[in-house]
Amino acid sequence: MTTDSAPLRVAVIIGSTREGRIGDAVGRWFMERAQHRSELDLAVLDLADFDFPVHYPGRATDQMTEFTEEIARAEAFVVVTPEYNRSFPASLKQAIDFAYDEWQTKPVAFVSYGHGSAGLYAVEQLRSVFTELHTVTLRNGVALDVLQQPLEGHPGDTGRDRSVGLMLDQLGWWGWALREARAVRPYVS
Repeated sequence: MTTDSAPLRVAVIIGSTREGRIGDAVGRWFMERAQHRSELDLAVLDLADFDFPVHYPGRATDQMTEFTEEIARAEAFVVVTPEYNRSFPASLKQAIDFAYDEWQTKPVAFVSYGHGSAGLYAVEQLRSVFTELHTVTLRNGVALDVLQQPLEGHPGDTGRDRSVGLMLDQLGWWGWALREARAVRPYVS
């Protein structure tokens, strides 16, 4: 990042809304590792904090509009997702679908969690969804098997910390490259 560049605005989206979820703990774990990156302006969008309608209405609710405006403001995304039955949660799909143009030409990274596959089935399905929205999904992400290696008790886990660092380096590269590209040439979808 050049010294005259504003920090990259990154929305960290916590995708689970289930009662008893650990998504908020995973989000905090990630933010503890990412918050020292002064080149990134991180904001958490926890879907559990939004009161979205059960059915998709004919007109956007205030909560839907607020969420979509946050997506439009962001220049890059980190999606924190669990894996439920080899997929991602319906709450996340619903929120993603509230926006369309607002996602375009922005990078998306993933922090996934679960048991066994560490959420990677969910990530693979999300890649297809985000490709349809004209985003760039990152190759590298962070995958946590929370039953084999809980978040607590591993403060010096350099492997996980390296994964977070590498993912954020790539997110920054794509975020600034796409910021510059959007400024030079409008995107056509």
